[in-house]
Amino acid sequence: MGDTGPCGPCTEIHVDMRPDNERAEVAGRDLVNKDHPQVIEIWNNVFMQFNRLKDGTLQPLPAQHVDTGMGFERLVRVIQGKTSNYDTDVFTGTIAAVENITNKKYDYSDSKQAIAFRVIADHIRAISFTIADGQLPSNTGADKGLKGIDDIIARVENKTIAGKDAFELFDTYGFPIDLTRLIAQENNLFVDEVGFEAALKEQKDRSRAATAIDACDWIVINTVDAIPFVGYTQFETTTNICQYRKVTSKGKEQYQIVLAQTPFYAESGGQVGDKGKLGIGNWELEVVDTKKENGLTIHFVETLPEDIDLTKDVIATVNTATRIETSSNHSATHLLHAALRKVLGTHVAQKGSLVNDEHLRFDFSHFAKVTDEEIAQVEAIVNEKIRENIPVVIKEMNKDEAVALGAMALFGEKYGDMVRVVIIDAKYSIELCGGTHIGSTGELGFFKIKAESAVAAGVRRIEAVSGKAAEAYINNTFNQLSLVKDLYNNPKELIKQIENSIAETKELKKKIESLEAKQLIAIKAELLTQVETINGSSFIGKVLELSNADGLKKLASELITSNDAVVLASNIGGKASVAIALS
Repeated sequence: MGDTGPCGPCTEIHVDMRPDNERAEVAGRDLVNKDHPQVIEIWNNVFMQFNRLKDGTLQPLPAQHVDTGMGFERLVRVIQGKTSNYDTDVFTGTIAAVENITNKKYDYSDSKQAIAFRVIADHIRAISFTIADGQLPSNTGADKGLKGIDDIIARVENKTIAGKDAFELFDTYGFPIDLTRLIAQENNLFVDEVGFEAALKEQKDRSRAATAIDACDWIVINTVDAIPFVGYTQFETTTNICQYRKVTSKGKEQYQIVLAQTPFYAESGGQVGDKGKLGIGNWELEVVDTKKENGLTIHFVETLPEDIDLTKDVIATVNTATRIETSSNHSATHLLHAALRKVLGTHVAQKGSLVNDEHLRFDFSHFAKVTDEEIAQVEAIVNEKIRENIPVVIKEMNKDEAVALGAMALFGEKYGDMVRVVIIDAKYSIELCGGTHIGSTGELGFFKIKAESAVAAGVRRIEAVSGKAAEAYINNTFNQLSLVKDLYNNPKELIKQIENSIAETKELKKKIESLEAKQLIAIKAELLTQVETINGSSFIGKVLELSNADGLKKLASELITSNDAVVLASNIGGKASVAIALS
């Protein structure tokens, strides 16, 4: 548990898998948490019943529960009576398949070959999960990873791979420590695993420090059982403050406020949190963000005046213009998702998104770059659906009923028994979604894809705009095109004119390079007549007038073949460039 927040006593369930004769010699309880390979923890239960304040005070939680975690592989191992996770049927099928492919036998030992079998089985299992999640295999970066371990082995001292190097392989190239250990053994090397663990801990500490938030205890004004969100139908409501607190993150102070009911949408599902204002008496507080935390909707404000009366009614008002544009882009992501599945295939699945009032970003599973032709097809489908002005129908229903209807759910998202379903033509797009949306697709106006790129192996990203942002993007693009036409005196065939200009530029560049090459020959000949002898060594030093640094380097490398030292300098584009060569 953290320093503050929900906590409680815990229990650990351990199982002694040793044979009877070993149990008779040493009691299992004496080996608990002692890293014995056969006395293992399989289950942990934390009884959440208190809220720990900053001063250490424990307050009873209004709702108490058990936070439980179980090790799947270890539980299977206990049920099947095995002494290793790899001996269970979670892995035996994969190991048997590897035996057939390699024509080698797995002997359950700790030999290099047996370890290799286990490493392969473990990685195949991990890869299977990532493929099921839509993360497709790729060879991107694989050669870098292999070169990385070659480089590290090459710089080994005292036959030991340094802990920081083993961590670099893990952190940068994805090499697990067991694979590094295996490769090290094959090269008669050792791995500094203590150093590896220290580097791993150091990185975790850095990550925690970067995200650390110093939060004061909540000051409770009113207590309510539930905090309703009314923002699907209202942009403004009169409410009260339930609780507030001061938080400090990265040296910046803010205040978090919880309202009895709120029209502010909290950041979720890729959609950013609402902004707006809280009117309290004569004061008006600017809400700069809205997030969720432990089931609460948190409104962030920059200041909280000392003389403000927080017991008064609050008029909570969402920034309507920003919300509408954000809702427009959110509905656009649903249209985009469905269009991508039609054009690229049903393997396409959402992997992430960002939706705000300025643009949308949509990450999805796909194994190749989306071509210009495919992008054009996707845009055409989305804009056709916009012109059809399809009503955006939103229903709440049982989750099983929604799935039966064909609703798409995001992998990894948690859903309750009742879900919110967004339907844009039952034959086109049905998704589980808690975000805000427009009333009909015609409100989008227009949709335009700005960029397509890769973000990870098997994951592509599309950046796009809709509504007013799409209009502004198109206008800006046409303005740039108009400027280009003006630069070329408005030719009838602009593309042909640009191609001709590029060809002429290339030809001129070749002529300039030819002239510079002749100039370098002449400069070299002159410099060879200016060789100085200093302490018995031949030396050339000169400040030259050259247009590029490459020419300076070329001269130095050619002159050093017959001299001991060469120092050449030049003012290139207002910056000093120096080339030094020593024999």
